[in-house]
Amino acid sequence: MIAWLKELLQTQREAPAQRPASASPAAPAARAPGQPPGSARAQPGETLAKQLALVIDLNVCVGCHACVTSCKQWNTSGAAGPLADERPYGANPTGTFFNRVQTYEAGTYPAMDTVHFPKSCLHCEDPPCVPVCPTGASYKRKADGIVLVDYDKCIGCKYCAWACPYGARELDEERQVMTKCTLCVDRIYDAHLPPEDRKPACVKACPTNARLFGDVKDPDSEVSKAIRERGGYALMPEWDTQPANQYLPRRNSSSGH
Repeated sequence: MIAWLKELLQTQREAPAQRPASASPAAPAARAPGQPPGSARAQPGETLAKQLALVIDLNVCVGCHACVTSCKQWNTSGAAGPLADERPYGANPTGTFFNRVQTYEAGTYPAMDTVHFPKSCLHCEDPPCVPVCPTGASYKRKADGIVLVDYDKCIGCKYCAWACPYGARELDEERQVMTKCTLCVDRIYDAHLPPEDRKPACVKACPTNARLFGDVKDPDSEVSKAIRERGGYALMPEWDTQPANQYLPRRNSSSGH
């Protein structure tokens, strides 16, 4: 992590929270729909017992963008939306997306490979977007480790976007608030849905099962087993943000095609 962010995080951890002696503890906030019981905010640097995350299998991702469109549809019509598309077409299109797929060519001709690389918020265990937020709108949940934005507190200053080394934050031009992947928090806890449907929209939509979802802190979960057995890795570990989302590497092709 860049030096000034490291210093800021360290200051946040060392400075104890202070409240005037005469002040009484604040009443607990009402739980919003879709939130699990006890969804309090995690403290900076706090180690959580549970961390929900995505594991992306780059070996089977075909770049079809089903995850992108399903994410857009679910979130623009759900608790996180609407997501603006003021100029969706033309030379300089703009739009708000929680998930994007980047495609590039790797290797040297003739042994080249096309790589499809989905990317969204990585729900870091030490998210730099949280301490830089001047209003406390950006926060990490204690119950499940999901990083969220409180739209009622967000002023659209973009500090979180500048702090995020992964480019996972986007400004909704219509509402002027910062947006990001929520892991479909309004879906995964919805008791009205069958248990098999309580997964992020992108996971349900993927035709090749390239996206896995679960608790990476549970050693017996599907995601933990995949990371352990397939050599899962974090994106840009040199930033020391400890991303919760992990990637499963592509297998080298011996044919070169």
